[in-house]
Amino acid sequence: MSAFPGLVPDASVDGVAHLIQTALTPVFMLSGIGTLLNMFNTRLARVSDHIETVRDKLENADDKSSADAALLLRRLTHLHYRTLLLDASILFAGVGGASACGSAFALFMGSVRDASIAWWLVLMFGNALVCTVVALAMFLGDSLVAWHGLRVTTFLPHKQDMLNNIID
Repeated sequence: MSAFPGLVPDASVDGVAHLIQTALTPVFMLSGIGTLLNMFNTRLARVSDHIETVRDKLENADDKSSADAALLLRRLTHLHYRTLLLDASILFAGVGGASACGSAFALFMGSVRDASIAWWLVLMFGNALVCTVVALAMFLGDSLVAWHGLRVTTFLPHKQDMLNNIID
């Protein structure tokens, strides 16, 4: 007879250990998602600061139709794409975190009520995994846009420019 009737489906040590291991999986995933959310938000804050800097430069430009103003507008558009990708990363990571919480709750309720929760658990934890993968894909998209922006609109020299400087 179990000391906790109805709380632990299998009173053996192995059954309790398996229940604890299963219950901790979503918690560890939630911890990782929280770290990702922190990184995404920090990156979004840096992009936002950069947008303010570019806007200030654009407002202070003497000739609004100059090549420098066109470059600043292009940079602003580029930064706008990055904010969209980071917003999507944060959204999907948030949904993934909520799903991880939901799967931990479903495990808890299943152990308390001795109910069959397999379908809900697969749905919630699967959704957490899918949303986390999509969030990371959006973050990869932001990284690609940022790398492209470094090469196209900022100060990194192009390969041909470097070769010309060496030849001169």
